[in-house]
Amino acid sequence: MGENVHTIKQAKAELERVILGKPQEIELLFTALLAKGHVLLESVPGSGKTKLAKSFAKVTGGTFKRVQFTPDVLPSDVTGIQFFNPKTQEFELRVGPVMTNVLLADEINRATPKTQSSLLEVMEEYQTTIDGETLPVELPFLVIATQNPVESNQGTFPLPEAQLDRFLFKVDMGYPVYDEEKNILATYRVDEPMDQLTSKLTHDTIMKLQEQVKHVTLAEPVVDYLLTLVRATRDHLDIDLGVSTRGALAFMRACQASALIKGRTYVTPQDVKFIAPYVMEHRIVLSMDGSIRKTVEEVVREILEKTEVPVEVGEGR
Repeated sequence: MGENVHTIKQAKAELERVILGKPQEIELLFTALLAKGHVLLESVPGSGKTKLAKSFAKVTGGTFKRVQFTPDVLPSDVTGIQFFNPKTQEFELRVGPVMTNVLLADEINRATPKTQSSLLEVMEEYQTTIDGETLPVELPFLVIATQNPVESNQGTFPLPEAQLDRFLFKVDMGYPVYDEEKNILATYRVDEPMDQLTSKLTHDTIMKLQEQVKHVTLAEPVVDYLLTLVRATRDHLDIDLGVSTRGALAFMRACQASALIKGRTYVTPQDVKFIAPYVMEHRIVLSMDGSIRKTVEEVVREILEKTEVPVEVGEGR
């Protein structure tokens, strides 16, 4: 395990040279990769979402495709089509950008619901169906979607709950603090650090780590803590829709991946507490009354504060 985990740390360090002031967001991307999850990046335009996605693809050594979503993008533009070739007088398959390792779904909330739904199958089952023909995608496979906050745009289509539930994490990039932004200006004044990015990971290493994640131990108190948090979202008076069982499974796998990246073979309660907001917030729908009084972030924070954290546990305890 040690050598592969060390390679992940090298890849993180390489990415942090290009994406300045975002170590937590970078760690979450690697966590999602090892947990076989997908990530939704949300922030205002110009906050570095697309650059982070492109740089991540480069440092993980995978093929990279990008779809710029607009209202006129069709599902076939994403998955592919069968087209008639007049020269051969036969139908031929032209695969879409989903046939890649890292797919950047840029400004996904600008696409129509029908086009958004074209990603559901590939995100869940790692395959896509084109005119009745089902094709597996390349592994490892990761979707990084970006969206600007709905309230800052006209002509956007908020992602439905079924689509949001396919994303392991929703991460708000936010603005950098003053010193970080000053460092960004100094770093990019002359050079483009992304040009010097080198690949630090191989597909083989990534897939070995994905298998190792499954063997990271969760002691019973940690499982109970995780489930208590999940079930609290279903019983909360301000919540109409809580975290699903699929969400609970994703939560567990993300905690295992987070522990592995930190070089541990077991999950701690602090891993669960750190991961919880990124897994839970986009899966929760507030009631009408609740949404007037609180934000989803406030409700999740309240649940975390009210839920007793078990005593620190180690492997097998």
